[in-house]
Amino acid sequence: MEFRHRSVLLEETVNGLNIKPDGIYADGTLGGGGHAYEVCRRLNNKGKFVGVDQDAAAIEAAGQRLKGFGEKVTIVRSNYCDMKSQLQKLGIDKVDGIVLDLGVSSYQLDTAERGFSYRGDAPLDMRMDARMKCTARDIVNEYDEMELYRVIRDYGEDKFAKNIAKHIVQERRLHPIETTGELAEIIKHAIPMKYQKKAGHPAKRTFQAIRIELNRELEVLKDSLDDMIDLLNPGGRLCIITFHSLEDRIVKSAFKRNENPCTCPPDFPVCMCGKVSKGRVVTRKPILPGEEETESNSRSKSAKLRIFERS
Repeated sequence: MEFRHRSVLLEETVNGLNIKPDGIYADGTLGGGGHAYEVCRRLNNKGKFVGVDQDAAAIEAAGQRLKGFGEKVTIVRSNYCDMKSQLQKLGIDKVDGIVLDLGVSSYQLDTAERGFSYRGDAPLDMRMDARMKCTARDIVNEYDEMELYRVIRDYGEDKFAKNIAKHIVQERRLHPIETTGELAEIIKHAIPMKYQKKAGHPAKRTFQAIRIELNRELEVLKDSLDDMIDLLNPGGRLCIITFHSLEDRIVKSAFKRNENPCTCPPDFPVCMCGKVSKGRVVTRKPILPGEEETESNSRSKSAKLRIFERS
């Protein structure tokens, strides 16, 4: 299957980077190379672009899409949390801009055998990096009821988390849960019918929660943001697109903390902690997709773009 992914907030993100034609730019979630292509188009012969992704299919697709830019582009298979060390290996200490487009790609959702979607029936996988040993099947069959409840409550923000966890545990006592179809059916039985009619697919939140837990998406994001801000040259920008309220909260608070890191009590006349601002938050409110984009691409509806500029 061809790697298809429509880049959300494409123009807003690329404009938000404030691209210098001879600058160095990095994309930590390369995907199909949509944002990357637009960045590379704006670079001259001195400009450089580094794309990072942990998904082999994304690497291959982006490689094809960007091959016309020649040596300007370097693609690395890795998780964006290792961006600093990957750039150092390439002899790069600082960059002029970084893009992160978080969440799952259209390709990953539409490729049934990857096990991300609740709409088909495929092995419970959900790994963004196929080199990982643990899969969604391990979480569904091996986490105890309290752990499952925590994951579905915290990462899926589902008010029926307790009941869903209980139903999963009851079912797996009879036999292991092997496929996305089986899991979706179990979840359906755990949620009252009157809520199913108005809240979209009943399995959506649980599948999202298991994917986030398996791929450690929130920890990786939390642990990477300060490093990414430190990687920026003065005037360099970090543009992050989130699709989930928890991701957005993490980005918002990290940006705020880097803009105003002072920990002194508010009544101190002067700062005593010595913590210095690393820059400014460009987007006081997140940039949201316009009506045209949400109508043509339903997956863009929950997208939010936030931008930080290094001082």
